[in-house]
Amino acid sequence: MPHSAASEPVRLDKWLWAARFFKTRSLATEAVAGGKAHVNGEHAKPSKALKVGDEVRLRLGPYEHIVIVRALADRRGPAAAAQALYEETPASQEARERLATQLRLAPPPFVYEEKGRPTKKDRRDLSRFIDRKRR
Repeated sequence: MPHSAASEPVRLDKWLWAARFFKTRSLATEAVAGGKAHVNGEHAKPSKALKVGDEVRLRLGPYEHIVIVRALADRRGPAAAAQALYEETPASQEARERLATQLRLAPPPFVYEEKGRPTKKDRRDLSRFIDRKRR
C-alpha cells in the first residue's frame, strides 16, 4: 500500500494506476506515452520516477486534473486508500466543475440520420401534403 516518504520513487504509470485514475496499468502507460500526463510542468514518460510533492497534470477526456502527490504506492488498493495518495488543487476542482456544468447545459449535437429511400407510406404522405398545398 502507501510507501513511506523515505522509500524509493514509484513509476508514474504505476502510481496513476494505484491512484485509480486508470482501470489498468497498460491504459495508464498508453495515456502517459500519448502525452496526457505532465509532471512538474514537463512532458513525462511512463517510467518517470515520482516523489512526494510532485505536481501531476493529467488530461482525461475533456477534463484536466492537477494533483499534488501526497503518498507513493505501487499496488492498487481500495478507493479510500487511493484518494489518500493525492490532493487535487482547488483551481483544478473549480475548472472541472465549471466544464461539467457547461457540458451538461450545452445543447445536444445535431445528428442527421440518413434513412435511404422513402418508403411507400412516405411517398403517399408526401403526395397528400403536396396536394393540400396546391388547393
